[in-house]
Amino acid sequence: MEPHSHHPHEEDTQVVLNVEGMTCAHCAMTISKVIENNGAEHANVNFATGEARFSLGNKEELKTIVEGITKAGYKVISQKESEAHTHGLSSLEKKFLFTLPFTVVLFFSHMIFSHDFILNSPLLQLAICLPVFIVGCMYFGKSAWNSLKLFSPNMDVLIMMGSGAAFVYSIAGTTLFYGTHEAHNYIFYETAATIISLVLLGNVIEHRSVKQTTSAISELTKLQSTIAKKIILVDGKELMEEVSAKEILVGDMLLVNTGDKIPVDGSLISGNISVDESMITGESMPVEKSKGDTVIGGTILVNGSMKMLAEKVGKATVLAKIIEMVKNAQQSKPEIQKLGDKVSTIFVPVVLCISIVTFLICHFVFDISIQKAMMNSIAVLVISCPCAMGLATPTAVMVGIGRAARNGILIKGGSSLEEFAKVQSIVFDKTGTLTTGDFKIKNIQSLNETSKDEIESVLFYLEQRSSHPIAKSIIQELKNKNHLPISFSEIKEIKGLGMEGKNSDGNYFKVGSYRIASEVTTDSSHTLYVLKNNLLIGFVDMEDEIKTHAKETISFLKSQNITPVMLSGDTKKRCEEIASQLRISEIYSEQLPDQKLNLIDSFSKKGHVAMVGDGINDAPALAKASVGISIGNATQVAIHSSQIVLLKEKDLAQLQTAYLISKHTLKTIKQNLFWAFFYNVVAIPIAAAGYLSPMIGALTMAFSDVIVIGNSIRLRTKKLN
Repeated sequence: MEPHSHHPHEEDTQVVLNVEGMTCAHCAMTISKVIENNGAEHANVNFATGEARFSLGNKEELKTIVEGITKAGYKVISQKESEAHTHGLSSLEKKFLFTLPFTVVLFFSHMIFSHDFILNSPLLQLAICLPVFIVGCMYFGKSAWNSLKLFSPNMDVLIMMGSGAAFVYSIAGTTLFYGTHEAHNYIFYETAATIISLVLLGNVIEHRSVKQTTSAISELTKLQSTIAKKIILVDGKELMEEVSAKEILVGDMLLVNTGDKIPVDGSLISGNISVDESMITGESMPVEKSKGDTVIGGTILVNGSMKMLAEKVGKATVLAKIIEMVKNAQQSKPEIQKLGDKVSTIFVPVVLCISIVTFLICHFVFDISIQKAMMNSIAVLVISCPCAMGLATPTAVMVGIGRAARNGILIKGGSSLEEFAKVQSIVFDKTGTLTTGDFKIKNIQSLNETSKDEIESVLFYLEQRSSHPIAKSIIQELKNKNHLPISFSEIKEIKGLGMEGKNSDGNYFKVGSYRIASEVTTDSSHTLYVLKNNLLIGFVDMEDEIKTHAKETISFLKSQNITPVMLSGDTKKRCEEIASQLRISEIYSEQLPDQKLNLIDSFSKKGHVAMVGDGINDAPALAKASVGISIGNATQVAIHSSQIVLLKEKDLAQLQTAYLISKHTLKTIKQNLFWAFFYNVVAIPIAAAGYLSPMIGALTMAFSDVIVIGNSIRLRTKKLN
């Protein structure tokens, strides 16, 4: 691990540690306290990514911090170990697979066979349950203990309390009634094991659906150019030297050819070029550049060759800043507290109090023996076993994510479903999100007594020789038409301007951007201009094709009281054209990545906001939004920065489906928690009064599980509206 410099204070070192063993936000809070108590500042711990970031003034304190994290029950691992954990089975999956056979044996021997069956011997059942219970204590117990130390009991407290109560109850029964027929009324080892295994399964499902968001950073880093061609002067001659992009200094002169990645930010010294800047602007049209124009590191030179002057290198480049923005946006994302945890915060202390009060009243008021009073007291804990509560969220999430996947929607984890169901505004990037990024001819206008057929023919024959995306779109649209037989010679591409050629009658034709027509017209609003012997004879207007169901999706969102917003790097005119067709009233055009990020930040302060995007330039905003949504054909960086991926890139109707699945999953979680809680509210007083035998208690507990799981399964086929 290489600590690197942190800008607020030069003497501080920014440290990133990979920590193993975090299971929830409470674990992250514990580690955060350990770090800050040992002299570090700005501690930011993310349990989903397993990263702890902090600023350290004195490097010698790092050893103390690592020791403190280890004492708290976690493990600091290397970057290599962290990456290795993303492949193969995770430690959580190994724990679940280890406990599963023990639990299956206990469960079925208890349910199917008589009390006299050898596997139903209390001591043998204890021996089979013990490995599962130890795993449960190691996994859930640590988190439960840490949450209690912070006076904020979480779901793991309920899990340990339920399985622990069943285990202690069973041990008490084994000890007090061993060898008697009555012993089996007090043996619930299978309950203790089933709680642990089922909740481990729920956690496995949850963790499997969450992809490491840190992969967005590695994808971005790959975009940075690794090798550059540096021009050096020797005896007045220009020589070429290949150097690492990291070695480039401000003021170096570089050579970049067609297809190369521009190594750093700088300005053009010579050459007319076309640059694909889609990673920054999100726009698919290459940008024409000439002497004096600025170029951005990481963008691709599509056409031409240039000499450039390096002006911003290393961490000062636009791409390096975007990487930093994604990191910060991911780190500053608040951890969502699960509904189950909120319920359990009140539920845990209440159940413990009822259990203690039951013992005191039974023994001291009704003069019941200590053993019987203790059994009644523990019966309250068994009956309040949070198995149904533990299943309420994971089962609904599992079915919701599964249904979404069948519809071509990838959702990374339950918190994304919860968050998306609560959004108040959805911000859309334009190109590739609301539009397909394919260009269509909107209008061809002929001037000065030239026929439209002649304009189309000139376009068709000249643009065939161009590799520009717009040229390809024009050829695609015009290829099935009957064209005038124009024979062109001397066809050439004028870098940064367009195409030109001479026909058999000696007439010169040019097709290109406003630059070729700037001397003959002041109207710069068209996409392409056609000139014949330097006289303007026509122009072409191109437009982005709007995605299937985009209009319906926008009106659906409005019907759900969600505000649609357009946020794009494209020109104001183009944005307004698309927005008027889709009836989006809130538009932000010509926005750079940092401006997009600031806007998302301001929206977040007003409420839950989702961002739909597809470009690298959208990555920081996608990471910052409450929910980032990317399109299937988006860049890998956009996909890794988002929580929801729509795989059918040309159909926006999936956004409606994703929203409805999220909404109904959240509704199902609330219903599940209600049933799980309602069962406890009714059953606990009956158990406290001593009218509910542990056998009936276990049966009703199992019934509450069936209700919760059944309600979750209903989500598979439930009609969404």
